[in-house]
Amino acid sequence: MIGLGTLINVLAIGLGATIGVLLGNRIRQSAREIVTDALGLVTLLVGAFSVVAIVDPALAEVISTGAAVLIILAALVIGALVGNYLQLEVRIEKLGEQIKSRFANKNDSSVRFVEGFVSASLVFAVGPLAILGSISDGLARGIDQLILKSTLDFFASIAFAASLGWGVAFSAIVVGVYQGFFTLVGFFLGEVLSLAAVAILNATGGLLLIAVGIRLLKLRAIAVGDLIPALIFAPLFLHLATVWF
Repeated sequence: MIGLGTLINVLAIGLGATIGVLLGNRIRQSAREIVTDALGLVTLLVGAFSVVAIVDPALAEVISTGAAVLIILAALVIGALVGNYLQLEVRIEKLGEQIKSRFANKNDSSVRFVEGFVSASLVFAVGPLAILGSISDGLARGIDQLILKSTLDFFASIAFAASLGWGVAFSAIVVGVYQGFFTLVGFFLGEVLSLAAVAILNATGGLLLIAVGIRLLKLRAIAVGDLIPALIFAPLFLHLATVWF
């Protein structure tokens, strides 16, 4: 069944977040804060592993590492300008506010709810497994990658929700739409991304995850939502570079 992997992922996030909220009510505020710091550190680690894709052999075959770095830089800069023009970060936060006003527990503070929604949405959506697993699902190659991602997201959502509340559960909506899109890409267009494009996409996504980690650690409130278009521009610029040069 096409899309089953994403459905399982959505349910895993919802279930994990529910467990996390139930546990979170029994945890002191100071403990919640240190859990959030731990999540930030782990997010930095996952992002660093993804960034290593910049030296992937498949990417090295078509372009030098230095040129790949410049492509990612261009993708981030242009993506940030486009994202800021479209006000993506603001729109994501407003979506979180609207969801809270309609569904969430009134005792959950607005800032905490929105931060949980935005941070969890970005962490669960921009990782490489979200894209690769969804495309594989669309190609009917199996859902092994999404099952792995669902397991990881289940435990991560417990930790997130214990610290940040019900906003984490509603991040499953973003994951469902995002992964559903790439599942349809795989279903209708086949293998649209080369191995080199996947590598540069993973490296760019890794930088976004590092930005989320910095945000969770409260070092700087990076508008990661505005950087999301970079995930489109990175493989596009790579294609143009390989065609022109």
